[in-house]
Amino acid sequence: MNTIEVDVAIIGAGTAGMTAYRAAREHTDSVIVIESGVYGTTCARVGCMPSKLLIAAAEVSHQIDTAGIFGIDVVGKTIDGANVMRRVQSERDRFVGFVEDAVENWPAEHKLKGTARFVNRTELEVDDHTRVIAERIVIATGSSPAVPPSWYELGDRLLINDDVFQWESLPKSIAVVGTGVIGMEISQALTRLGVETHLFGVGNQFGPITDPEINAEVAALLDKELHLEADAMVKSVARTEQGVALSYESSGVQETIEVDYLLAATGRRANLGSLNLEATGVTLNAQGLPAFSDASGQIEDSSLFIAGDVSNAHPLLHEAADDGRIAGDNAGRYPDVRMRPRRTALSVIFTDPQIALVGASLRELIDRGAEFAVGEVSFVNQGRSRVMAKAVGKLRVYGENGSGRFLGAEMFGPAAEHIGHLLAWSVQHGLTVQQMLDSPFYHPVIEEGVRTALRHLNRSLQMGPLPVEHCLDCGPGA
Repeated sequence: MNTIEVDVAIIGAGTAGMTAYRAAREHTDSVIVIESGVYGTTCARVGCMPSKLLIAAAEVSHQIDTAGIFGIDVVGKTIDGANVMRRVQSERDRFVGFVEDAVENWPAEHKLKGTARFVNRTELEVDDHTRVIAERIVIATGSSPAVPPSWYELGDRLLINDDVFQWESLPKSIAVVGTGVIGMEISQALTRLGVETHLFGVGNQFGPITDPEINAEVAALLDKELHLEADAMVKSVARTEQGVALSYESSGVQETIEVDYLLAATGRRANLGSLNLEATGVTLNAQGLPAFSDASGQIEDSSLFIAGDVSNAHPLLHEAADDGRIAGDNAGRYPDVRMRPRRTALSVIFTDPQIALVGASLRELIDRGAEFAVGEVSFVNQGRSRVMAKAVGKLRVYGENGSGRFLGAEMFGPAAEHIGHLLAWSVQHGLTVQQMLDSPFYHPVIEEGVRTALRHLNRSLQMGPLPVEHCLDCGPGA
């Protein structure tokens, strides 16, 4: 068995691992990255990018379907599933290629293929060919879909999101189990591309939404577009000649449907099984995860660090990149470990309309006993939203009593990906609601709806007084 001694070893070459590598190299060139699979990120291969390509096709299809609202008659729309998937895969491969090119340019001695296993806190065994002795180690092994074991009996009729992007064409029907981010995005996209889609959830809960009013808006829209069972228990699944038979119970009634495929969107779990973390001597919780600092990535007070989806703290690409930068920098400079403030939380879900969570969620504010008030706006009567025939959804904003400081928001509505950024920047810079209202708002834009919500919030905070301003041609949501 070969032996390699380095300052820093990084396990995993996804977003967090690649960023950790670059950060560690600012301090030492004695670095090695250990990867058991293909190089490249979950985002580029099977996550953010291919899913957005599928969603983009679905949005075009939906625009054609709704063109009649504008007096435009589109005749003879057809969906060529093979061409839809061909573009998804072609563009996906292009994004993956950029990642592979970056890794290709790393020095050969910085890359090691194989599965790493801890022998002790500073020693790794990689397959049966290499022993790596490292003063500091970054764990960036990512996560994998969590699937009920019995479902594997479905064989090739069972899908995880990775499989969707390998299709040669679109199926006729599918059941999606799970109303998290993946379940919502893929379900809506497929139904808009002509696939008969059944979506199953538990407890009427959609993704990371915590505000019940926003959650209800999402449920109502999805229920209009596809076959939604938002609070159902899947009792059994079975392979049939034609596909999959899925039996479920909802509101005390048992039903069975048959579809071509079953997509398990039932969450993800950390890739820790083969690491043998017990050998490091750190304390592990019931899920096998060690305690670590979110501000430094350091596990306890050791020379071990953790970053990315494996920690289950921030399962988003931009957060994984931040994790990697923090953990890699501290591993490189260890024992001079430094705390790095986290950026304001921002999550965007690419349903249509989109969903955004910014700063503190409603549940977080309640759980920590915060003194806060709520403002809101419906987009049903918002001027620009009606112009674009996207007058759906609601924005709820939260502010701190006494100080008037803006704390966060939850939103389901048009342009949430852009509005979410503006609101996140406002939280990060510590703006008050009044300071946000003193900023410019153009007319007619969707952001005027944000102003309406902020005015409502300021009144609830008993801040002001405010001048009375109205957009005379836009209705109460302007």
